[in-house]
Amino acid sequence: MFFNCFHTSGYPENHLLFKSFTGLSVQAFDNIYNKEISKKNTKYEIKRLSKGKERKRDMGAGRPFKLDLKDRFLMLLVYYRLYITYTLAGFLFDLDQSNICSRDIQNIESLIRQCLPIPQKIYNITKRLRTPDEVKKYFPGFIAFIDSTEQQIPSTIQE
Repeated sequence: MFFNCFHTSGYPENHLLFKSFTGLSVQAFDNIYNKEISKKNTKYEIKRLSKGKERKRDMGAGRPFKLDLKDRFLMLLVYYRLYITYTLAGFLFDLDQSNICSRDIQNIESLIRQCLPIPQKIYNITKRLRTPDEVKKYFPGFIAFIDSTEQQIPSTIQE
């Protein structure tokens, strides 16, 4: 993984990079992980996995995470600190970008939020404007030009 060189290396410049990417020093990262996150994780996982209806499989019988908890914690800190895309996070942590959001970040986000202040997402505040009247309400004086030139679409049915 790309980020192991920052965490395991003893070079001071790597510690500065680690702090700029995560917002924490290596020592603070290790302290929070060892004292808070690793202790709360077992209880958190049991609670998370026991939600819902009757299980068809045993707890823990699903696909395991590719990254361990410490690396997922590191990935979440880098994601929130730098606001990188899922594609870049996938490249840096050797994961598919589809796993970043659903499996790796969302599953531990509330656990990390109990230990560290991380920003709250504001998806419920955003609203898609669907009509011209809604656009006028939020953007008075907005003028739009629409190119509506008719174009012929080739037919796939042969005559």
